[in-house]
Amino acid sequence: MQGWLSILILTLLGFGFALGSILMARVLGPRRPTPEKAAPYECGMPPVGDARERHSVKFYLVAMIFLLFDIEVAFLYPWAMAIRDLQWLGFIQVLVFFAILVAGYAYVWKKGALDWNRP
Repeated sequence: MQGWLSILILTLLGFGFALGSILMARVLGPRRPTPEKAAPYECGMPPVGDARERHSVKFYLVAMIFLLFDIEVAFLYPWAMAIRDLQWLGFIQVLVFFAILVAGYAYVWKKGALDWNRP
């Protein structure tokens, strides 16, 4: 029970700090609204056009490919932590894993999914 009490206290302190910061900003902060401050922020660029414009299918394809390869690389961390226990068998398994990853990358490249200049 002692472990849960410390977690509860830490959670309450976190929520209290967040709520206190929001309340202090609302009470003490200046309120001078302008149209420029009310405009949506888009990375320092002035907003142009509709926010719901259509993207090319290639955009979504590249995004999915990025996520696929990014998640696959995340599997290397547990392998790196257990490399001493896995020995040569683990090393060979990672080589096979990389071979499959490189084959998938070559396939995607060959299909032209990464070429944005194609019509």
